Amino acid sequence: MREVLDELVAWWEAGETVGVGTVVATFRSAPRPPGASMLVGPDGTAVGSVSGGCVEGAVYSEAQEVVASGAPSLQRYGVSDDDAFAVGLTCGGILDVYVERVSRETFPELAEVKADVDAGRPVAVAVVIEHPDPALVGRRMFLRPGAPGEEVDVRGSFDSTRADDAVRDDALGLLAAGRSEVLGYGPDGERRGEGMRVFVWAMAPKPRMLVFGAIDFAAAVARVGSFLGYHVTVCDARPVFATATRFPEADEVVVDWPHRYLQGEVDAGRVDGRTVLTVLTHDPKFDVPLLEVALRLPEVGYVGAMGSRRTHEDRLERLREKGLGDDEIDRLSSPIGLDLGARTPEETAVSIAAEIVASRWGGSGRRLAATDGRIHADAAR
Repeated sequence: MREVLDELVAWWEAGETVGVGTVVATFRSAPRPPGASMLVGPDGTAVGSVSGGCVEGAVYSEAQEVVASGAPSLQRYGVSDDDAFAVGLTCGGILDVYVERVSRETFPELAEVKADVDAGRPVAVAVVIEHPDPALVGRRMFLRPGAPGEEVDVRGSFDSTRADDAVRDDALGLLAAGRSEVLGYGPDGERRGEGMRVFVWAMAPKPRMLVFGAIDFAAAVARVGSFLGYHVTVCDARPVFATATRFPEADEVVVDWPHRYLQGEVDAGRVDGRTVLTVLTHDPKFDVPLLEVALRLPEVGYVGAMGSRRTHEDRLERLREKGLGDDEIDRLSSPIGLDLGARTPEETAVSIAAEIVASRWGGSGRRLAATDGRIHADAAR
């Protein structure tokens, strides 16, 4: 939804009605993740994608029918064992697409959701996509966690206190993890029941990429990190190098000692399991204190450090002298990146990004032509 939100809100503000198809569940090698959306505008314009091209035509037609009828629908697209083209998805995967009609009347809170997303405030939207009572299909709940210590702002109800409480708790968990998915319950919210399915759009702030070391390689890493959807921060203790001019693709450039800055972000609650850290200083006075903090964090997505084999061995010896154990040191990716034969800063940034992606999804880093089985894996954590 996030990638088409601007276009959707523009039509919404103009008082138009839009057909929206959203991937709510995927199986096997489906190409787009849950939350990916396609719009069919009032002028027939299609925006976004649910499958990379495989079933867009079918979803387009379904969205037009839903706009005309006003009744949402849940469609499954996949492949037949007898004919890979029978049901439209030729990649070998299966996906469920929820198609609904969106307007000021059906989704009056949409502008508030966009304001939260634009401001970087976490917000979750839970919608009933399947229920024995057709009147409840399409019913929404909105959740905003607020600041630490504040009450959760919850609006909307599924006409059941038990269901409301279950969805509230589970949706907040998904929002904390930055993950959108379908939740299953009994008709009254029974956790072990069946019949009620709720899709949660978890629109958390962008995950963070912290790039330590204001060098040319850092500029390339910041570019590819921004391209991958991270909120990128470049940090270096040297003000002559850590400037916004040198790192125009970074969201922020910080002049501070790396270890002190990282500890401050941890203390402020701005580092989580989605955060990735790239340590490019390869200078022990910067990277050893920094890695001492980073590798002791209970939860972080990735920690990688640049340097030669000799630098790596020296770094490990220094970290052990600081009291880090093997379990902590094993979390370090060093030398950083995958073996792509990279030489230039840009090539090296691709190597680093490839390792981050592989770490997130549990990929092997091998050529796909040399592997068997599923192409698209579930997140490793």
